[in-house]
Amino acid sequence: MTGTENKLPGLASLSISDFKQHRERFFSQMSDNSLALFSAASEVTRSNDTEFNFCQNKSFYYLTGFNEPDALLVLLKRDNKTQAILFSLPKDKAQEVWHGRRVGQEKACQEYGFDQCFTLDEQNDLISQYLNGLTQVYFAFDDKLLTQKVFDLLAQVRSAVRQGVKAPSQLVDASPLIDEQRLIKSTNEIELMRQANYISILAHKRAMQQTQVGLFEYQIENEILHEFTRHGARHPAYATIVAGGDNANILHYTNNDDRLNDNELLLIDAGGELSGYAADITRTFPINGKFTEPQKLLYQLVLEAKSQVIAAIKPGTNFIKLNTIANECLTKGLVELGILSGNVAELVEEKVCKKYFIHGLGHWLGLDVHDVGDYQMNESRQQCREFIPGMVLTIEPGLYMPLDDTTIDAKWRGIGIRIEDNIVVTKLGCENLTQDCPETIADIEALMAN
Repeated sequence: MTGTENKLPGLASLSISDFKQHRERFFSQMSDNSLALFSAASEVTRSNDTEFNFCQNKSFYYLTGFNEPDALLVLLKRDNKTQAILFSLPKDKAQEVWHGRRVGQEKACQEYGFDQCFTLDEQNDLISQYLNGLTQVYFAFDDKLLTQKVFDLLAQVRSAVRQGVKAPSQLVDASPLIDEQRLIKSTNEIELMRQANYISILAHKRAMQQTQVGLFEYQIENEILHEFTRHGARHPAYATIVAGGDNANILHYTNNDDRLNDNELLLIDAGGELSGYAADITRTFPINGKFTEPQKLLYQLVLEAKSQVIAAIKPGTNFIKLNTIANECLTKGLVELGILSGNVAELVEEKVCKKYFIHGLGHWLGLDVHDVGDYQMNESRQQCREFIPGMVLTIEPGLYMPLDDTTIDAKWRGIGIRIEDNIVVTKLGCENLTQDCPETIADIEALMAN
């Protein structure tokens, strides 16, 4: 593991100046005499009076770096002057004894760079004052609670029309604007995602080294989570998939409670979250450390498809072109293995390989593991958007041969393979953030032998 460990420690979090830059970029998209609202997430009850681990609203976090629940960010642009105003929970010693320290209003300005900060109890009166005389209000239309808040605030403003108050008349969906902004990562965001990937690579290596016949899937999951936490990625970016044998043919398998069997493969889809940013890596390897011949043939085909696709990533290409490459490679290989039969060109045209490659080739990656950003789908549901530098995406071809599929030879049944890398589009091509995670048959078998 020394090659990857030498890259630790790297950038573990963004600075407050990064979040201020994010706000400035959003301000630049706002019309003059307008106001934008972004709400924090609320805690979610797990059982009776206990809560799930708190996960902040990602767009709110992107603009603030603030990680307390129930807060509200107001971006005010009036006469071409801007203000970032936070409403948050007040300091409360009695509550903090039970639930942890709060930032409070004074520190929020000092440490997070807000122009002003008030308690949540003050929001209605103050925001109503801000709205007076403005033209537009930006907010996420799909946030039902925030939408109701906006309508209530506008009603409050309109109720004072006879006193000369003027309410905004235009509502603008903020989601497309913030989504586009989040899609293109800054240099520091990419550096943070490199670090999230380095940690996740260490976890995948640890899983390969600790896997043995007879263990349970959840024991390997524990090794992964241990390695995440050991290096500062306190939470997984998503529910970890540890799928032995035929379980790998369930795409979002998270039970992780089966025993690991000899001569079967183990598919692990796992990524750590570091300061809100996600890694998303999948590797598939033999439980006993040695691929069988059928496993080798299918695995090498998936690996070849992934390699060809990544080699083609550069500014100006898109998922349509990448899917064509993957389709052609997988189809040709499946014909050569006797799993598909017929004219290769016709099979490619009909996308017959999708019977065994049943999910998408990739997705955007960032603060969300399936990150925001328009794919610019055409009428055929193809993703037309051309790549530009700063985009981060996954590439994850796979082949799935369920145990109960009697249309294929028995030697293929029960094999599920996915290999997933995280890719940054650069000016001249791309950077593979997961290139240090073992993927060749030789490298995997050598690591597991040690």
